[in-house]
Amino acid sequence: MPKTRPDYLEAILAIARDLTASLAAEDRYARLLDAVRSVLPCDAASLLRLEGDVLVPLAGYGLSPEALAQRYDRRDHPRLDLILRSPDPVRFPPDSPLADPFDGFLEIDPEGHDRIHACLGCALSYDGEIVGALTADARDPLAFESVDSNVLAALGALAGAALRTSALIEALERRAERTDAVAKALQRSAVQLSGEIVGTSSSVRRLLDEIALVASSDLPVLITGETGSGKELVAHRIHASSPRGEAALIHVNCAALPESIAESELFGHVAGAFTGATKDRPGKFEIADGATLFLDEVGELPLSIQPKLLRALEQGEIQRVGSDRTHRVNVRVIAATNRDLPSEVEQGRFRADLFHRLAVFPVRVPPLRDRREDIALLAGHFLAGWRRRLGLGPVRLTGDAKRALERYDWPGNVRELENVVSRAVLRSAKTGERSGTILIPLEHLDLPGATGGAPTAGSAALAPIATGSFAASTEDHSDARTLKERVEDFQREEIRAALARNGGVWAGAARELGMHRSNLHHLAKRLGLLED
Repeated sequence: MPKTRPDYLEAILAIARDLTASLAAEDRYARLLDAVRSVLPCDAASLLRLEGDVLVPLAGYGLSPEALAQRYDRRDHPRLDLILRSPDPVRFPPDSPLADPFDGFLEIDPEGHDRIHACLGCALSYDGEIVGALTADARDPLAFESVDSNVLAALGALAGAALRTSALIEALERRAERTDAVAKALQRSAVQLSGEIVGTSSSVRRLLDEIALVASSDLPVLITGETGSGKELVAHRIHASSPRGEAALIHVNCAALPESIAESELFGHVAGAFTGATKDRPGKFEIADGATLFLDEVGELPLSIQPKLLRALEQGEIQRVGSDRTHRVNVRVIAATNRDLPSEVEQGRFRADLFHRLAVFPVRVPPLRDRREDIALLAGHFLAGWRRRLGLGPVRLTGDAKRALERYDWPGNVRELENVVSRAVLRSAKTGERSGTILIPLEHLDLPGATGGAPTAGSAALAPIATGSFAASTEDHSDARTLKERVEDFQREEIRAALARNGGVWAGAARELGMHRSNLHHLAKRLGLLED
């Protein structure tokens, strides 16, 4: 029985109301298709969005999941191409020689045997632009004969407006999400990296010259250097001096990415891609579009992710987990590592092509022991910072303390120097007059060899132990601890010290201690340093 005009009006009113309703995109599409089905006596229907030459299903009824998961290139599907080119709704005769793209995907005929059925479609447009298509199929060859073409055209016009509205809302949501992520990245940069590259040595001057040279380009940069030498600071300096300096520097700590989520974190995912993926989420590459992406500890990136990173670098294309669509991004990549990547390539742990793509312009940050003339300058810089934070008067190092700093080999580099100075200021401020001049004596530095001769690089790893529990046990014969307890105390101090020198990164601490990261975690749990 043909639909009455009130039915048509009700469907049109439903679509019109939804144009101004606060709905999620999926709900808007489903309700739009429900309204259309109330007018069309169909067994299957689909709502598709046009992306370039490809139609992407947004909602469907009476179609198999496979049909809704596919992409339909108009160049491969003459019926869909004809629908998109026609200014009016198109009814296909039952004996049309043009293949139906949904044959074999209809729930009423999953094998595609019944090819004699009614089929119609109309292009969806907004402001003169084709934005998608609406299709309907019915087993009855005469099902659409009584449908008023003018009403169908009106439905198509409203559906096109609804499709455009949803697309604009989605775009605004993506932009808001990206803006929020960028704001968090900028806040992190402001809090954690308000420092500067301090030093007047020849190695620092060469480093600053290299930064100035590469910053003006858009080349990928690979920053190498020991843990704590200031690689992240160099990355921020390169970005700030570049044409992208007004945008955010998006930071990714590759060492902290479990392999199971690394791909999603970098490239994003779509809803339903895996358990817990309840909505679409952009990855760091999309967030950094038009800006700079800093891949810290890039040597820790799983091998399975490296081909996708190479593609992003070479072609500027990324693909979200669970999606077959590609996104083009304009991202400058700066990477950093304390690993010997050529050696990692030889051992099969890092791709050679990715290494060469990252190392277009290599920058090496010198260790602190190679620029000893900067140690006093850096120490003064850190002293001034802590003086301001604690509201102290002048803070000075005694001569012995300054000479001890200059003799030490600094296996933890600038980060270790900052930690040593910070602890010394706190100790000295506690015992001295806060408003007067505070002198930091040698014993407050907590350095190995601080009360004896100059330390060597080999003794540096025992730095936290020399004034700790292990040293006390060798001098105090009344120590009641068992040998096992003393060994465990020694292990705890070593792990804490390695973590401190590696900025809390377990992977770096494990490498320094010559252990696999999982074994170090097990040991730390047994020693009570980590909770189960």
